[in-house]
Amino acid sequence: MMKRGPVLTRRQAVALGAASAATGFSGLSFAEEAAIRLQVTFPPGGSTDIASRIIQPRLSELAGRPVIVENRPGAASQIATQYVAKSAPDGNTLLVSFDTHAINPIAKSRLPYDTFKDFVGVTLAVRFPLVIGANAQAVQGKDLRDFLKEANANPGKFSYASTGVGSMNHLVMEDIKRRSGTFVLHVPFGGGGPAVQAVLGNVTTLTLLSYAALRGQISAGKIKPLAVTGAKRLPELPDVPTVAECGFPGFEAYSWIGIFAPAATPGATVQRLTKEFQGALQTPDVHGKLTAAGFEVIGSDGPGLDRHTHQEYERWRKFVQETKLKLEE
Repeated sequence: MMKRGPVLTRRQAVALGAASAATGFSGLSFAEEAAIRLQVTFPPGGSTDIASRIIQPRLSELAGRPVIVENRPGAASQIATQYVAKSAPDGNTLLVSFDTHAINPIAKSRLPYDTFKDFVGVTLAVRFPLVIGANAQAVQGKDLRDFLKEANANPGKFSYASTGVGSMNHLVMEDIKRRSGTFVLHVPFGGGGPAVQAVLGNVTTLTLLSYAALRGQISAGKIKPLAVTGAKRLPELPDVPTVAECGFPGFEAYSWIGIFAPAATPGATVQRLTKEFQGALQTPDVHGKLTAAGFEVIGSDGPGLDRHTHQEYERWRKFVQETKLKLEE
C-alpha cells in the first residue's frame, strides 16, 4: 500500500512554499522560473482534467510560479504523451496521465515513445473506482446484477461507452462481460466528456467513469449508478453496491492519475516537483475537494508511481493474453 503523508493546513502549505523559495530557488534560470504546464491526455470534463484543475491553484502557490492546464486529447493519450516525451527535461512540462499510460504498451503494437524509458515518475496523485452509470431511462433494474440479467434476456440491445480501445473502462467492462457471459457492445470515445454525452443521448446505454465525471448527472437523475468497481462502496453513493457484491467475489479495479516528467529531468528537479505536488495534495481544501469528487488521494513519491505503472502493466497484459482480447482499432 502506498504511504500517504499527513494533511497540511493551508498555513503550513504556504510556509512550505516560502521555505522552498528561500532555500534554493532564488538562483533558478529563466527556464526553471517558467510556468509549469500540465499536459492532460483527455479533453475537458474527464477525470484527469477535473483532478488537474482542483490541484492547480495550490500547486502554483507552493511552486511559486504559474501552473497551466493544457488539454491535448487524442490517439488514446498518445498525443499528449509524445509531446511530453519530446519536451525539454527542465521540469516545466509534465504529463498528467491516466491508467492508459500502463495499458497502451499492451494495446498498441507501436507507440511514438517508450513508456518505461522516456518518462520518470513524479507522483501517483490519486486513484479512484469506476462508477458504472447507465442512462436512467434505458435500463429497468436497480444495480449491475439486474442489468446483466436484462442484457442476457435481450442480446444485442445494450452498449457501453469507453474512453478508448484499451482504456481501463474498456478492460474492466470486458472482464465483467467475460465473467458473466453477457454481451454488451463496446463503443469507444475520445474521453470521459464524450462518453457521458453518449449515455445522456442514449447513443450508448452505459459507461464506466469516475464519480467526479458522473456526479452532476447522477444528482440530476439522468444517469443511474449501477455499481462501483472498488473494494468498498463510495461514501457519496452508499446505496450503490460494488461489482463484487453483484456476484463477482474479489473483483476490484481502479483507475489512477499519475504525474510524469521526461526521463532526462534532473533528479533534484523531480524531487522538488514531487514535494510540491505532495504538498498541494495534502492541503485540506485540495484533499477535501478530491475526496468529495470520489478520488482517493495517494501522493506517492516518483519511484512509487514507476512501480505502480509496471504492476498495472503486468496485471492487464496477463488479462489480455489470457482472454485474447483484441485491442488494436
